[in-house]
Amino acid sequence: MMREEYDFAKAKRIKKKIFEGENRSMKKLLYIDACIRDEESRTKRIATPIVEALKEKYEVETLCLNELNLSIVQKELITKRMNGDIDKEVMAWAESVRDADRIVISAPFWDMSIPAALKNFFELCSIFDVTFKSNDKTCYGNCKAEKMLYITTRGMDILTGDELDQGTSYLKALSWLWGIGPLQVVSAQNMDYVSEEVIDEKIRVAVEEGLEIAKTF
Repeated sequence: MMREEYDFAKAKRIKKKIFEGENRSMKKLLYIDACIRDEESRTKRIATPIVEALKEKYEVETLCLNELNLSIVQKELITKRMNGDIDKEVMAWAESVRDADRIVISAPFWDMSIPAALKNFFELCSIFDVTFKSNDKTCYGNCKAEKMLYITTRGMDILTGDELDQGTSYLKALSWLWGIGPLQVVSAQNMDYVSEEVIDEKIRVAVEEGLEIAKTF
């Protein structure tokens, strides 16, 4: 009796179909990386292991703001939008925000709020009939995400939810406008006035908190 030869090509095709099927069933997570200092960013040191853990559960799309061509929202751009002329790349970003099942944002606490690049990104993505809609009485959200996670570090000793923490309050308001579910926050503060050893410990604690959130995110 002749032994049937193993069909490696067929096995590879089957494996590919299984993999593609699993990918289709995975929910989508949009990671917005607003760590402007990139690898020198303390916020990114917290965000990276958390996002890596979430890749076990989600198909992750990353938008790194340092790599995007972010036009400033001024009169010319607004006029174009009113005439239905929206940049294709910007529309793709807005659609990614709209279609994500979960959203993670990493951004340092700058000038009592978020970096200008991140605010600009949100303004570009705030497109009528994409991320939000309206009726005769008010605006309402059009985004799919059930949860949003905001990862940040603050140089000063300002806690999340403090009246001086305009970053969290802005993101809560934006979540409401876009119809996104509850905002969760992972933060480390008072980073500018302590030793490197203390900074490392604060980052370690924040990562642990984020990994715990990731289990049910």
